[in-house]
Amino acid sequence: MLFRVIVSPEEIRRVTLESVPESVKELCEVLRSNLGLRGNFILQFEDPEFGNQLCNLTNIKDLPTDRATLKVLFTCSDSVSDSTLETASISSPSSASGVEWPEPFVIPDFSHDVELQLRAANDAYAKDGTVLVISKSVKSEILDKLADIISKITPYPSKDHYESVATALVEKHPCLREPGSAKGWYCWVFSLKFKMGNYRQRLMAAGCPEVVVNKRKMGQTKSKAIKKSKKGEIHYLPDPPEGQSTVTSEEKRKIMLQEVQKREPNLQLLDELMTATFSQRRKEIIGDEPLISVVMESWPALFSERQITAEVSRIVTTDLVQSFLDGLDALVPGLLQLYKAAVSSSRRLTLSSIMDSLQKEDTNQNRRTAALLGLPRFFSEDTSDVIRMCDAHDQTLDVLMKGMRVGLLIGYEGVLHDAFPLEIFNVAVVVEETIVLHSVRDVPTGFAMLMGTIYCLNLEYPCKMRYSFEFLQRVMMKIKPDQCSARIHGLRNKLLRYRL
Repeated sequence: MLFRVIVSPEEIRRVTLESVPESVKELCEVLRSNLGLRGNFILQFEDPEFGNQLCNLTNIKDLPTDRATLKVLFTCSDSVSDSTLETASISSPSSASGVEWPEPFVIPDFSHDVELQLRAANDAYAKDGTVLVISKSVKSEILDKLADIISKITPYPSKDHYESVATALVEKHPCLREPGSAKGWYCWVFSLKFKMGNYRQRLMAAGCPEVVVNKRKMGQTKSKAIKKSKKGEIHYLPDPPEGQSTVTSEEKRKIMLQEVQKREPNLQLLDELMTATFSQRRKEIIGDEPLISVVMESWPALFSERQITAEVSRIVTTDLVQSFLDGLDALVPGLLQLYKAAVSSSRRLTLSSIMDSLQKEDTNQNRRTAALLGLPRFFSEDTSDVIRMCDAHDQTLDVLMKGMRVGLLIGYEGVLHDAFPLEIFNVAVVVEETIVLHSVRDVPTGFAMLMGTIYCLNLEYPCKMRYSFEFLQRVMMKIKPDQCSARIHGLRNKLLRYRL
């Protein structure tokens, strides 16, 4: 029987078996032996009865007779695949950055005596609107319990987070409402903020990575920006895996350095080592903020399309390339219509060269490129330090990259007569005037890798193109889409109207 086995987006194998194993467990063992798979995994198969949609394989008789497509999903933290989101370094239960904020926030039960007091006070409120005159001990317990729950999600809640907790609290226990405020919970928000400030001190003493990284150093008087999740990172600064020390992480990093120098490195071994050292790498990149040259020297394996994709999966639990291209393809028709309307009304004349170039060769890839390159022009943003185009054989790289803190270098051959080259020779990602990734096949994939690099290196979006990058994150990749700025929200609404 012939199998097409999807191990990861970059590794799809063909396996031929003389006979079908008698059970799913035996099939797993055969694939483990033939493909060199490590760790625990489950199998999914394309079910023809459901339009070849993936289903978990629980019975070997469910497989088609002659040939089948299987997908390997790793389930254990010590195994690695680009499609694996549950990794060793993000599975620690003490990590504060592994859970999304719940909507709505669920108020926990308090101690038995406090619950009795609240129950009686809620009955009195329902009867005549009397609010509870809360004692210091009861308020302290309520705040302690809420701070403990909040800290397990994030040690740095936002204003909206505080308000959602306060709202949920007075909805569950209306006797706690404040008669002097319009919404009944303003003072609870202030109390929660003070309590979380004190609670962070306890977390710092306990060694919580997300809080320790913001510890003020001796002699430091000027406050610095707080290092916290700002671009929708789910695992921003995770705890190390249980039982793994700094020494063992460093040993694995050194093994990785040796492996990456080989002519044909073991990609699966690199995957495993990158996963095992994820916590250490995030701690160094976020805590020390090293130069890109130091990061490339310490973690050379990170700078490949495969590893950047895997790292983003660990950070935001999203498939980088698939989410980017799927989101782009859904938005391309609306964006191009929007560009045409802007050109015809003379509001964005700089977009006319983009649309003229597309008319010369209207292919799917060029439509993607036009949509992406037209975005900053639609926002009237300056791309000179972020996106640059060059003749691959005629210009010096050092000169081309001067002033580029983070961006894309698009290489072409010959003379460029249009707004963008219709045939791309090479696309490279640049950080701090240094090429960190090259030989990217096209501009859309280059943008995806640029977004991935920003997440992997904890970089800020370029100020001159902040709206374009916000659009890529929140609208195209759908990472924290509910936190758009007013300008991005307006563009998204326009695109929805075009779709209708």
